[in-house]
Amino acid sequence: MKLTVVGSGYVGLVTGVCFAEVGHDVVCVDTDASKIAMLRDNVPPIYEPGLEELLKRNAAHERLNFTTKLAEALPDSAAVFIAVGTPEGEDGSSDLRYVKAVATEIGRLAVASLLVVVKSTVPVGTCDMVEAAIEAELAKRFPVGNGSKPKPRVRVASNPEFLKEGTAIDDFMKPDRIVTGVTDPESAAIFLEMYAPFVQDDPSRLQVIERRSSEMTKYAANAMLATRISFMNELSRLCEVVGANIDDVRRGIGSDGRIGKKFLYAGPGYGGSCFPKDVEALLSTAQQNNCELTVLKAVSHANKMQKMHVARKIHSHFGGDLKGRKIAVWGLAFKPGTDDVREAPALTILSALVNWGAEVVAHDPVAQKTFSQAWEQAGMKPSQILYMEDSYDALDGADALILLTEWPEYKRPSWTRIRSLLRTPAVFDLRNQYPYKALADAGFHYECVGRPDSRTGNNGGESRPGPEGRPS
Repeated sequence: MKLTVVGSGYVGLVTGVCFAEVGHDVVCVDTDASKIAMLRDNVPPIYEPGLEELLKRNAAHERLNFTTKLAEALPDSAAVFIAVGTPEGEDGSSDLRYVKAVATEIGRLAVASLLVVVKSTVPVGTCDMVEAAIEAELAKRFPVGNGSKPKPRVRVASNPEFLKEGTAIDDFMKPDRIVTGVTDPESAAIFLEMYAPFVQDDPSRLQVIERRSSEMTKYAANAMLATRISFMNELSRLCEVVGANIDDVRRGIGSDGRIGKKFLYAGPGYGGSCFPKDVEALLSTAQQNNCELTVLKAVSHANKMQKMHVARKIHSHFGGDLKGRKIAVWGLAFKPGTDDVREAPALTILSALVNWGAEVVAHDPVAQKTFSQAWEQAGMKPSQILYMEDSYDALDGADALILLTEWPEYKRPSWTRIRSLLRTPAVFDLRNQYPYKALADAGFHYECVGRPDSRTGNNGGESRPGPEGRPS
C-alpha cells in the first residue's frame, strides 16, 4: 500500500519508517528543506533509539522516500497522514493552522479517492474542520453540472498516536492498542489493511470507534497519566511534612489492581511534548464549551508548584543565598531516552537557580544542544549555563549535585569520586534513584522527593528502579 505522511517531526517520522518497515511504500513530506535533506542523507533530525537504523534500511530498500512537495507524493496514495505540529497557543488552545493548511492543499491536489488520516494531536471536532477545508477546495475544482468530472471521494478519519519518547519504535511496532475514528466502513477496511502487520496476532487491538471519540481519547489518556503524576507529587509534599515515605505509599496503593503500579513515581513534575500541552488543550476545549474541569485545573497547577517546590529545596539548603554557589546538574531532557526538553522540569528549575544567583554546570548524554536552544528561546543568556561533555567534570568544585533525569549512566555512580570532586557534599536526588542511607552514612547531605532523607534519621525506603514510559 502506498502511504503519504505529511510532517517529518517526531510523530510523522516514526510513523513513516515503521510503516515502511512492514512493507508499505511511504513518502514523507515536510516543508523544511533542510530537514528533508538530512533525511535523504539518512540523518534523523530527532534522537530516538532505533530510528536511524530503520531509516537507513528502508531508504536503501526504496520503501521510504522524502520530498518537500505534496504533489509528488499524493498520486496513487491510498492514505495520507497529517502529522504536523499543533503548538500550544497563548490561551492554551491548540494552534491548528498547519493542520488546516495541509487539508487545504490536499483539497487542491486530490484527483482520486483518498483516506485522509489526522495523526496530529488535535481537539475534538478537528476532523470536521479538515473535512470542510478539503471539500471547499474540491468544490472549486469539480463544480456540479456542465459535464464536469466527478469529484473524488475524500474521507477523513482520526488515528491518534500513543508513542512514548525513548521507546517509540517498539510502541509503534508492538502497539497495545490502535485507535481509529471513522465515519464509514470503507475507511475502517483501509485501516485494517494498513495495520494488519501490527495486529495479526490480536486483531482486537485495532479499535474502530466514532471519530470525535477517537480525537478525545488521546487527550483523555494523557490527562489521566498527568493526573496520576501530579497526585503522587502532591502526596510527596505531604509525606515530607509528616515523615511518611512516598515509596512505601506507592507500593501500597500500586498493589491494588484497581489502581496499578504505573505512573505513580514522585519527581520534579511532568514535562515533554504531550502532557503539558495536552492538559492545557483539554482545559481550553472545556472552557470553550462552558464545561469546567476542576480536577484537571488542579493537575496543571500542582505540576507547576512541584517544579518550584524542588527548586526551593536547593535554595533553602543554602540559607536562601545561592550567590557564588556552583550547582552541578545531571540530566536536562524531560525523561531518559530522548533529547526532548519541551516543558522539561530542568527549564523551570535551572531558571530559578540562575535567577537566585547560582552558577550552573550541566551534563546530559544527548539533550545539551536542544536544551541550549530552548534556554535561549526562553530569553535566558547562553552564558548562564556551562555544559560539560563528561558527567564527572560537571562536579569539579560544585557545591551540590542535582539529579534531574534518570539516565542509565547516572544510576550507579562512584560516590567516592563524587565526594572527592564536590566542594560541599550535597546531593539533591529529584528522581529518587539513590539509596539515601548509604549516602548519609558516607557524609553526604541528601535530599529527595517525598522520602525521609539525611535530615530525618529515618532510614527506610529504597532506590527507585526506573521510570515508567510516558506517551508523547
